[in-house]
Amino acid sequence: MSKPKVYITRKLEEKYIKAYQEQLEIRMWEKEEEPVPRETLLKETADADALFTVLSDSIDEELLSKSPQLKVVANMAVGYDNLDLEACEKHDVIAANTPDVLSETTADLGFSLLMAAARRIVEADTWVKEDKWQAWAPFFFAGSDIYGKTIGIVGMGRIGEAIAKRAAGFDMNIQYHNRSRKKDAEERLQATYVSFEELLETSDFVVTVVPHTKETDKMFNRAAFEKMKSSAIFINISRGKVVDEDALVHALKSGEIQAAGLDVFEEEPIRADHPLVGLNNTVCLPHIGSASVETRKKMVELCMDNILAVVSGKEAITPIS
Repeated sequence: MSKPKVYITRKLEEKYIKAYQEQLEIRMWEKEEEPVPRETLLKETADADALFTVLSDSIDEELLSKSPQLKVVANMAVGYDNLDLEACEKHDVIAANTPDVLSETTADLGFSLLMAAARRIVEADTWVKEDKWQAWAPFFFAGSDIYGKTIGIVGMGRIGEAIAKRAAGFDMNIQYHNRSRKKDAEERLQATYVSFEELLETSDFVVTVVPHTKETDKMFNRAAFEKMKSSAIFINISRGKVVDEDALVHALKSGEIQAAGLDVFEEEPIRADHPLVGLNNTVCLPHIGSASVETRKKMVELCMDNILAVVSGKEAITPIS
């Protein structure tokens, strides 16, 4: 009997997939940092039983209708903006993602962004590397304190809770807004539930970890930034499309808010001429929220385990409900 066919849309080192090769026939796109061309993706999935995808791969009606053997799509991410779930259901294809395993790592990155933006770390590092450091001054690269300040977390899921745990270590006042109130989290994390408007108006740091949906699309718009303190710092580790980037650029240039730390953007990858990149009060990262070796290894394993389960006639481990 032939092995189930799996296509992986980015190159992975052999050591990460070796344990699965006895049970699966694995094909893989040859490049790590370059997306698989659409025509190649369509060709490779035409006879595939399973697909291992990343966020840049669009899994839609066209692809699914041309992949009659496809049983499962395992997305190497928590988010699944790139998957047409209605089309998956129509074609009886199970969609799975990688929740939980990246929550703590992404929270580390989010809090790192918060600290970097608050203390002007990247700006100061660049100053030294460009040989501009000539003397010391009383307010030389003076940033904002973090300890004792108020953090407002928009989206109290697993990553939001992990951010709150880190904020507690800095003696921060923790408040959050979520689609539904989470009283258990309030007790565990000493967090206060507030309206979105109150969070914007009273937080020193606004951190968004919401998924991109119709409801959250551009929720951080001009009106939202106008409500924030002029000393506020905005952090986005969720999805770029929850932010109106023109409004954010205006807020940062005009002084409506003090600074921003961004790991995601409306259209990725961005280029060096993007309006946000040229701002000294903005830290821009290339979507590396879960990018630790340990976590990425767990994400690969979970994708492969989801695939192996489904093609073996079992339920997916982490299906997207």
